[in-house]
Amino acid sequence: MSTVTQNKKEEVKMNIVLQLWGGIFYLLAKIFLSNAEGKENSKWRRIGWLAYLIGIPAWIIVLEQNHNWIAMTIELGGAPSMILGIIVTTQKHNYSPRIDTVVKIFVWMLIIIGIVYSIYESHGTILLTQILECGVTIGYLAGTYLLAKRNGKGWLFFAVMNVSMGILMTIQNKWIFVALQIISLYFVFKGFKKSKN
Repeated sequence: MSTVTQNKKEEVKMNIVLQLWGGIFYLLAKIFLSNAEGKENSKWRRIGWLAYLIGIPAWIIVLEQNHNWIAMTIELGGAPSMILGIIVTTQKHNYSPRIDTVVKIFVWMLIIIGIVYSIYESHGTILLTQILECGVTIGYLAGTYLLAKRNGKGWLFFAVMNVSMGILMTIQNKWIFVALQIISLYFVFKGFKKSKN
């Protein structure tokens, strides 16, 4: 077997592992968060935010490999919102507004970096993948931020994120991610329905 063939097989295996790692932990996060919806101080909410944090590295690697710079920086930017969610659920909403401000500044800095670099790399051309990444960005950041604040509208933004990411991953032939995005939508709508009760 040639070295090129062996390297290609290893690359395919690693791609599958990353998709399973990132996709399963993100799906688990949505399951835990949707089950925690409407319950005060649910341990499942904290576990949901932790599951997201565990899944982030795999998503960052896959998005970087595909040059999805906007979505990649958003994954990085979403981590503080998840940490804020853990703080809020642990301290029963008693957190400093300074934390909120620092999170917002950090997230906006990363958004700007991701957009600027993506436009630079595409030589100013706006690509369909960039538009989808913006959908992921809006859905992910608004969703995690609102859910960290216990606002049920965050679920609607998660739906935007899942649909945008599902289409993006379809274009890039990441079929495990696509399947898990579709499954995630069930739990997103379940969480939104529970938030309205």
